[in-house]
Amino acid sequence: MNSALTPQQLRPRLDHLTVIDVRSPGEYAGGHIPGALNIPLDQLQRALPDLRAAAERGELAVVCASGARSQQACEQLTAAGVPAATLVGGTNAWAEHGHPLNQPEGGRPTWAMDRQVRLVAGSLVLTGLILGLFFPMALWLSAFVAGGLVFSALTNTCGMAVMLSKLPYNRPRGGAGLDATLAELRR
Repeated sequence: MNSALTPQQLRPRLDHLTVIDVRSPGEYAGGHIPGALNIPLDQLQRALPDLRAAAERGELAVVCASGARSQQACEQLTAAGVPAATLVGGTNAWAEHGHPLNQPEGGRPTWAMDRQVRLVAGSLVLTGLILGLFFPMALWLSAFVAGGLVFSALTNTCGMAVMLSKLPYNRPRGGAGLDATLAELRR
């Protein structure tokens, strides 16, 4: 089932398929589709044997914040012979349609990865421009970030998001992490 599902199509099927959320653990902890299991995109290859087994038992749906990372995950799964569908618009669209998200009790949610990337990229560009007023070579910082953003758009990848996902802010909060998720997936 290498296809796309809308939130309206996914909701009635939640009890009959396995939902995989490929966002960072911090983003996942900030709110996720009920029953979704967190396997960050950068850990997908490690989880491939368990995902293949889960797909043999039933359908897989892959979600992220907006749909871009879940589409990348579906492409990786398809290349490995694992059928999966992606949620059009991701958890953002899910919530916009009034569907519930499991959210943490108390605590503050982690910003979505695209928002974190915009903050860091914008800050670096602004820093390069301000420093460039005094040190012309500092303008290369802004040029480097701009080039990275263009490359990111053309390849639909994001090196900055990969780096940001490694920060403690985006790692599991008190959870057992990927091993616990894979154990849950095996059930």
